[in-house]
Amino acid sequence: MRYLILTSFAFIAALVLTSAQPNTAAAADKFVTIGTGGVTGVYYPAGGAICRLVNRGRKEHGIRCSVESTGGSIYNLNAISQDELDLGVAQSDWHYNAYMGKGVFADQGPNKDLRAVFSLHSEAFTVVARADSGIKTFEDLKGHRVNIGNPGSGMRATMEEVMTAKGWTKDDFALVSELKASEQAQALCDNKIDAMVFAAGHPNGSIQEVTTTCDTRIIAVDGPAIDALIGDNPYYAEATIPGGMYNGNPDDVKTFGVKATFVSSTHVDPDIVYQVVKAVFDNFESFKTLHFVFATLEKDRMITDGITAPLHEGAIRYYEEAGLLEEDAEAKAASEEAAQDEEQGAE
Repeated sequence: MRYLILTSFAFIAALVLTSAQPNTAAAADKFVTIGTGGVTGVYYPAGGAICRLVNRGRKEHGIRCSVESTGGSIYNLNAISQDELDLGVAQSDWHYNAYMGKGVFADQGPNKDLRAVFSLHSEAFTVVARADSGIKTFEDLKGHRVNIGNPGSGMRATMEEVMTAKGWTKDDFALVSELKASEQAQALCDNKIDAMVFAAGHPNGSIQEVTTTCDTRIIAVDGPAIDALIGDNPYYAEATIPGGMYNGNPDDVKTFGVKATFVSSTHVDPDIVYQVVKAVFDNFESFKTLHFVFATLEKDRMITDGITAPLHEGAIRYYEEAGLLEEDAEAKAASEEAAQDEEQGAE
């Protein structure tokens, strides 16, 4: 009897110990979170597309990827800097400013731990106005009700740079609203605002929504002040929104834009970044079908265009293995040296 009791205790103890031990595969899992933007924009599905490819290979690399809807570029950069996010999508201009400690990041100073992973689609600064608002040019925004974007978003920060270039303040508008990207289309069609701004790859779901729900026009963003803004900032370039892409807008519209970039920091394990890049680039043709703005992406341009901070160690490892950095290594080194020279000159 005593033997049976001891045996029973041993069996129960073994069960308890077994249940307390984590599953080997689960214990090996590493978790990575990607910060994106509003659910109706491009950043959120872009992050979801990347996570989908990463999670497809989880049994091999043990990385579990999740996506988080956030306030946008500046929120993501701050969260990455504070180790609250591992990776994120951000406009190339704000990545540059965060790395160099300029613009809205001047008080924080340079964050030299930020890194680029790859660039994505081009983003055009887009202004949409109600057809009955009387707004026909960008200059006409003055005196009207304008949504300038939510604090923490890239489009808000870009709008503030444009306002500075034009010599405008919030007082130049009849009303300033700070709606999120997902809220402004409805507000425009409900006649709560006269115009909205958006930084987006085209075609874009939110612009499709607003141009089909109510009568609107896309407004050109050009002129001497914009030309000077482009000339003074290497991350800006002229852009065109093709005519006929949206209802009621048959003609090409001139504006300017940046690149959406996938970013991280030196605090993130290079093996994780390597596997994330590998998941995207090894399944590149599949990745390009996951969202329509990815259709024209090219691998070699994704590691040069819009790259405004040094590439992450894990990304470099993959690109070198894939032979993507061989031709551009000298240009990359020269770019980094120029950025350092510019920083020293500013000091």
